[in-house]
Amino acid sequence: MSKINISAFYKISYGLYIVTSAKTGRLAGQIANTVFQVTSEPVQIAVCLNKENTTHDFVRESGAFGITVLELDTPMEFIGRFGFRKSSEFDKFKGVNYKVGKTGVPLVLDHAVAVIEARVVKECDVGSHTLFIGEATDAEVVKDAEVLTYADYHLIKKGKTPRTATVYFE
Repeated sequence: MSKINISAFYKISYGLYIVTSAKTGRLAGQIANTVFQVTSEPVQIAVCLNKENTTHDFVRESGAFGITVLELDTPMEFIGRFGFRKSSEFDKFKGVNYKVGKTGVPLVLDHAVAVIEARVVKECDVGSHTLFIGEATDAEVVKDAEVLTYADYHLIKKGKTPRTATVYFE
């Protein structure tokens, strides 16, 4: 059997997003690169979250999630705030501009091109991660700016892939 060339997976195009949720007055959020629209009628969107992340548990328990589509100019410090710290140990939202959406989830507005929120209608166990599919309840464009892709994050910003990312390989 031939060995898999892992660099082939880095050629798949991704964006970079903040996925959020809330439960019992607490907020959670994380960086994710696996967010995609799955249907147009009804409008459904999917997020894939590592089972070890606090945000995963909040989405599962609350049944709702928010998505912030990040702009190309998002600073690494801001990405790191949501990507390399645990919501259970650090208040990621302190000093961050956000609003509470119709579902009760926080929607991060700093560095946002667009925000979307959804109610979970299905979840699928995919090993280390869970794929949550949600029906969109609201969406808005925050500003007209170029979006940050995962390739930009690596090539321009020299970002690293955390161990809990869908695209992490040792």
